[in-house]
Amino acid sequence: MRLFFIICIIFFGYTANAQVNLITVEDLNKRIANGKDTTYVINFWATWCAPCVAELPNFEKLRLAKLNKPVKVLLVSLDFKSKLQKTVIPFVAANRINGDVFLLNTQDRQADIQRINKQWSGAIPATLFVNKRSRKFYEKEFTEKELKSAFFNLK
Repeated sequence: MRLFFIICIIFFGYTANAQVNLITVEDLNKRIANGKDTTYVINFWATWCAPCVAELPNFEKLRLAKLNKPVKVLLVSLDFKSKLQKTVIPFVAANRINGDVFLLNTQDRQADIQRINKQWSGAIPATLFVNKRSRKFYEKEFTEKELKSAFFNLK
């Protein structure tokens, strides 16, 4: 019984530290618009997507890197809203993802996908790079090297 309580305390301690907020496409667009000189790297992923999970550490490394220009990495989960508490938050906690993590709050996923990028088929992983001058969308898994290259090649 004592072991059960210790496991519960550890589990809830990790989950309490994991912050995952809901975000709409409108909220995302407002955040980007207010970014001034910031380059946003927005990764669309899901807990059930093996290539997505494999590339998440690369986004964490980019977030923590000392770069010559301001960058904000946003991780937007496409898991269903009903999975937030039992799947997404524990996943974020267990993988010690400390950046800005969101779950897309949508009534019409396909319409929102088209609003993010008209050429997006809906496949993940997908990543959007945005700054004042440029907007580039990739429907692919990134290695660490490819991610940095895409970031630095954004005009």
